[in-house]
Amino acid sequence: MQFTRTSYQLGSLRKVPRKKGPPVWEFRYRDRCGGTWRQKQLTLSTAQYPSEAQVRRAVAKMLIELNRGSPPASSVIEPTFGTLIDRFIREEHLVEIRSQHPGSTMQHDGLQYSTACSYLSMLERHIRPRWGTQLTSQVRPWAVQQWLMELKAAPKYKGKIKALMHRLFEKAMLWEMIELARNPMTLVEIRGISKRRKKPFVLTIEQFFALLDQLPEPHRTMAIVAQCTGLRVSEISALKWSDIDFENLTMRVTRKIVNGRVNRLKTEYSEDDLPMDPDFGTHLLAWRRQCPPSPEDWVFANPLTCQPYYASEIQKDYLRPAGRSIGLEVNGQPANLGWHTFRHTYRSLLDATGAPIGVQQKLMRHAQVSTTMDVYGNALMESKRAANSKVVGLLLRPSRDTQSLQQ
Repeated sequence: MQFTRTSYQLGSLRKVPRKKGPPVWEFRYRDRCGGTWRQKQLTLSTAQYPSEAQVRRAVAKMLIELNRGSPPASSVIEPTFGTLIDRFIREEHLVEIRSQHPGSTMQHDGLQYSTACSYLSMLERHIRPRWGTQLTSQVRPWAVQQWLMELKAAPKYKGKIKALMHRLFEKAMLWEMIELARNPMTLVEIRGISKRRKKPFVLTIEQFFALLDQLPEPHRTMAIVAQCTGLRVSEISALKWSDIDFENLTMRVTRKIVNGRVNRLKTEYSEDDLPMDPDFGTHLLAWRRQCPPSPEDWVFANPLTCQPYYASEIQKDYLRPAGRSIGLEVNGQPANLGWHTFRHTYRSLLDATGAPIGVQQKLMRHAQVSTTMDVYGNALMESKRAANSKVVGLLLRPSRDTQSLQQ
């Protein structure tokens, strides 16, 4: 189906010389006044907009509002990719979400704080500088794939950039800025997205206890919670005493804190009630008797601010120095110890103790069992050695019948 130009306003743009001074850009368009369309003209300075691409980006913002509700044109001028980026930032409230103050609870029903920050970073650092002045039709799959191949970044990060550009094109079709068509980003291929650059480090039982000896409170108890439950540190920081049922030995996980901002968990699978072992509950009760009180009932509140600690600061100032002090190494290099090390270790211990994979998935609160198997499937060396030895024992150790015959 083809649309005529009267159904979608494109305007006209030209550079007009003047008798005095530099030339100007002249943009003509129609505006509805009192039920009738009238021709209007907008003059823009070439000093402010030296190139045609810059001035088209400026007027495209106005065309979006003029054409709201109109079907897209089948050909001719479409918005630049930078204009699409601007509208995406505005419609998704990215700047407002990022400007949320620490200590506040996010009331906006949009993206997560961490997601908004990640989107803005990718848009302003990578996507806009390369594609912002291009028309949407000029953002071609092959060019994008070549650009991503040359980009100095991890494959997983490149995959996130591609996914964001895919979402931008989806939004462009939703907002009728371009025609409905196959999303060109589906043709872009990035190899090694799921491949880890570094193998996750897993603690042994001895290393865990040695690490605890180096940590002061409350960081010591936070590490115990991380190792005994597999919770992410953002979820540990957001725990309140009302989430813990000591009578029924359960712990409810419903929120997270990232950089001081409280938000809901990303998926419904992450929200769940977890079992508490009695010995673990005893540790939490001991901490409750000595922890500083806070108006909001936080389990781990900084006594100076009455707000939860910043996990990244604990990791930098306490966790990693503790790992260095006990000599944690991987292939002769200092281990990359972080809060997620406890989560990887928890999954490995579940495996070592023979927990069924379905139970492991529920305890890890993964939406897909493949995540439990692939991303966190790094068993402890001792359990792998024991399992391997059982197989070898069946194959290589001589049976009693063989031994009796040899005698």
